[in-house]
Amino acid sequence: MFYPSSEEGLRKEIERSFLHEIGPGRLPRASEKKRRPPALIAPHAGYMYSGPVAAHAYLQLEDRGVGTAIVLGPNHYGVGTPVSIYPEGEWITPLGAIEVDRDLAMELAKLSDVFSLDEMSHEREHSIEVQLPFLQYVLGEFKLVPICVLDQSLETSIRIGEALSEVLKRREDLLLVASTDMTHYEPQERAKEKDSKAIAEISSLNVDGLYRTIIENDISMCGYGPVAAIIHACRKAGASGAELLKYATSGDVTGDYSSVVGYAALKIEL
Repeated sequence: MFYPSSEEGLRKEIERSFLHEIGPGRLPRASEKKRRPPALIAPHAGYMYSGPVAAHAYLQLEDRGVGTAIVLGPNHYGVGTPVSIYPEGEWITPLGAIEVDRDLAMELAKLSDVFSLDEMSHEREHSIEVQLPFLQYVLGEFKLVPICVLDQSLETSIRIGEALSEVLKRREDLLLVASTDMTHYEPQERAKEKDSKAIAEISSLNVDGLYRTIIENDISMCGYGPVAAIIHACRKAGASGAELLKYATSGDVTGDYSSVVGYAALKIEL
């Protein structure tokens, strides 16, 4: 539903996203430098709509050393536990299998009882799955900790962020990814106006301000909990702000600006 089912077709779609006029305009380059990865915020719609924006985020990984990617996405379907870590095994895309980092999954579960070790929450959810082929294309080998967030309350997001900040202190090869789309199905200018307010709060790593802005402006951002968890973790790890890499909407792809979905790519250097 979100990207091609063949390896060849998927690689072509990812490359099209990087080279698209809305994308960064080039493919990732191989590099021997292995700096600490940033944290990323990336969209999760079908690749034809949000892939070019997501490519701006994933281009940031071309010279980074990533051992494990912790990918947080919202639970759109209301199935499962409030905050679910997929505990062990493999996730498989047309680009191959990704091993779940069982040791890190268990470590997080021990750090906070906000987490459940649960597979059912992930069965229908796409918000994490959509990030994986981009990671595979840029990184090649890495391990994965998928975290599906149903309870996106401020309190829960802070608790998730506290646990993530603890593991960030111990490992410099961890990549945090928050999966979210921005405003849903509003006219272009209204979506851009609303999303700019949310992005301003994210850019200053202001969790309280993000929740206040979402409520006051009725912003239909679907993954605000994962974003809040990651910006809280990064602030505790010493980050000072997030950089907006790209903002666009589905209207910029389709030409229909009457009812759009907003997509943003941001990075946080640690």
